[in-house]
Amino acid sequence: MTPCSRAMLATLAGAAILSVPAAADTRAGVEAWTKGDYAAAVREWTVEAERGDPDALYNLAQANRLGQGVPFDLRKAETLYGRAAQRGHLQAADNYGLLLFQRGEQKTALPFLIAAAGRGEPRAQYLLGVAHFNGVLVAKDWPRAYALVSLAQAQGVVPAASAVKQMDAFIPLEQRQQAVQLSAAIEAETGAARNRQLAAADLGAASPTPPPAASAGDSNPATAGADYARPAPSDLPVKPALAATAPPAKVAPKPATALASTGGSWRIQLGAFAVADNAEALWNRLKTRPALAGHPRILVKAGAVTRLQAGNFASEAAARSACAALGTTCLPVPK
Repeated sequence: MTPCSRAMLATLAGAAILSVPAAADTRAGVEAWTKGDYAAAVREWTVEAERGDPDALYNLAQANRLGQGVPFDLRKAETLYGRAAQRGHLQAADNYGLLLFQRGEQKTALPFLIAAAGRGEPRAQYLLGVAHFNGVLVAKDWPRAYALVSLAQAQGVVPAASAVKQMDAFIPLEQRQQAVQLSAAIEAETGAARNRQLAAADLGAASPTPPPAASAGDSNPATAGADYARPAPSDLPVKPALAATAPPAKVAPKPATALASTGGSWRIQLGAFAVADNAEALWNRLKTRPALAGHPRILVKAGAVTRLQAGNFASEAAARSACAALGTTCLPVPK
């Protein structure tokens, strides 16, 4: 184990990540959670979960992981995440993979991490990058390792910053320069993957899930969206490392806009919500940010889901720049 490996193992052992719960179809459960009545929320979601609703399963998993409304139980949360993931819930799949990784089931977790990284999920990119650095369970590929960890760092995964500095001591300059070009290609690929998933949702298609069934930032289901394709900030305690023993790595037809916009051909999607009022609440929190100045709010209905977008961005690059300036998870989408 290199000095870099030992340091990274220690760094990640203390890293914590929270997940953005997708609001369940049960509005009563979301409203109860908003009011702080977690036990009532759990009761509502339990009914829907028994019917196999993926949002309810995901929210129950969140409640068990947070110990709100039910006793803290990571193993039960893991089981619920897995069940939701089997029904196409991508955020649940992300958390499932991360929990598997955390308890040492790295080989089982790997397909989920690869799938999540392919959607641009920063924690998964970090873990997969470390895996490629060590050559554990995946091929040793230092340019790809550096590119993935750099992308994770850019999205706010704290341990990634330390990993990049440590990789600088091992990876030759030429390979790091290759990584810069590779990271741009990976970013374009993940953006296309996210857009495909959004299109699949618009057409009512189920999103593909990895072989057996890793999520994102706000621990309040009432304020979270049902946007399974967007990446999310860090949250579960994981045990990644540059270490030899760890793999360092429902919806309706085409929606109609509720508020039409003109101008630029790109938008940024700020979230998707089963409770429309939560879209308004998020907009009210963000609308005064400079990055949104002059950009209209757009509400897109897709079945029971309301997507919150801001419009009139001149290009994809401008939309991405706005997302970065907002400092929150959002997704550039074409008009």
